[in-house]
Amino acid sequence: MDTHILQEKFERMGARLKIGAIDRRRWNTAGREISINILKDNKGEYFDVTTDPSRTFRIDALDVRPKDRHLLLMVAAERDSAHPVAGEKQKFLCGHDERSWFVAAVPGANVSNVVTAMEALKPADVRDSQARNKVKAAHRNLRKNRGFVRQGEWFFIPAALHVDRQLVLNDEPLRRGNGGKAHWAEFAFRHGGETVYVNDRHPNGLTIGQFAQMYGNRAAARAGFRIMQRNATVYVKGRISHPDHKTIVLSSWHRVAMNTENLAPAMRHVAFLD
Repeated sequence: MDTHILQEKFERMGARLKIGAIDRRRWNTAGREISINILKDNKGEYFDVTTDPSRTFRIDALDVRPKDRHLLLMVAAERDSAHPVAGEKQKFLCGHDERSWFVAAVPGANVSNVVTAMEALKPADVRDSQARNKVKAAHRNLRKNRGFVRQGEWFFIPAALHVDRQLVLNDEPLRRGNGGKAHWAEFAFRHGGETVYVNDRHPNGLTIGQFAQMYGNRAAARAGFRIMQRNATVYVKGRISHPDHKTIVLSSWHRVAMNTENLAPAMRHVAFLD
């Protein structure tokens, strides 16, 4: 691995890169051979890539798009005397989205450049919508086109829907379930899914049975919990806001879909949470 060349590739898209050894004293590094994060120092944000010092890694930027401020990073542990089997190639889309840098683990074996990585991060419903609405190839990675509107990792797909006003929720959070900063929808409608109790200690939610087992029927235990629907079909409209993204306004109902990063095995190496 030529660190200098790799840093130059990051500089081409306007970013800084630091490479080092994993700090095992940090709580979130247990069992990891690779960790990729967005950190900040007195010069601003930078990409931080750390690896297990007991192994040799191949790290390369397979594709750099300076104009778009994106690159595709590949990381793989190499074979050596202590490790007869080379590690699986892990790919990450690194770039700048509106106000800050991001890193996203990319699923799929056939990803070879930034464009195919961005397509791989779109869920099937989004790809179907852009095909159905005949979105031109040049417009498919815009934040807004005829097929969808995107804010960060969330896609909003136009939907022909009428919702009873009594079922509309106000100021609803959209989050991946990892405790990151939520995107907030002015109006939302949730259909189906599983009822869960959510708070800061349980960001992924407790089912009704889990909640009852842990807290019984104590009314005080409900304090601080928000009742939500996990894995529901979600529709939103109005203002969609997030501190790291420009607020968007949806004049009609849109179905919510999250990007496919959670399907990538490499997701376990991403330390950055928005």
